[in-house]
Amino acid sequence: MMDPVLTPDLLLNAYAMGIFPMAERRDDPEIFWVDPRRRGVFPLDGFHLSRSLIRRMRRWPHRVTINTAFAQVVEGCADRDETWINDEIRRLYLTLHDIGRAHSLEVWDGNDLAGGVYGVTLGAAFFGESMFSRRTDASKIALAYLVDRLRQGGFRLFDTQFLTPHLGSLGAVEVTRAEYHRQLETALEAMGDFTGPPLPDSPQEVVQRMTQTS
Repeated sequence: MMDPVLTPDLLLNAYAMGIFPMAERRDDPEIFWVDPRRRGVFPLDGFHLSRSLIRRMRRWPHRVTINTAFAQVVEGCADRDETWINDEIRRLYLTLHDIGRAHSLEVWDGNDLAGGVYGVTLGAAFFGESMFSRRTDASKIALAYLVDRLRQGGFRLFDTQFLTPHLGSLGAVEVTRAEYHRQLETALEAMGDFTGPPLPDSPQEVVQRMTQTS
């Protein structure tokens, strides 16, 4: 168990070593480090765009932004019966966002935040922390746009921490700890750009890029 008062630098150093923090539940003040024996990763050339997701992306008049509602995305991710996001973790990631190390991607339905995802960047690695959805497939759409952005920004690694059936259906895979550290080391030697790539003009632009190379 660690001292619950953490700094952004300590957290970034932990990511560089392949570990990340969690809490048992929202009201538990304690935080612990996690270093899974098997790690979930998203091959950036392996995102699975199903026909149904393509149809929803084309038909739903959604709007996508980045870093527009970071705190709201974190709150959306924590707004569930069981969550590992306690007050200290929320504080840490808001601070990382303020210094340009944590980013969010939001999916909007009109003026309503329909879903989103957030994570941390270090070198050419994106450490996905959590996502949420308030509309059907909003989190899948967020992931499609996120993977497209990471590819456009030169990222080498998309860490999902754990492999879930939801992520697996979209193309995420599980690797050993040793393989993860090999991929992490390679990613940390490069530099990705999360904010530089322009937002796509339309969902069709994302679909075309993803289907041409996946």
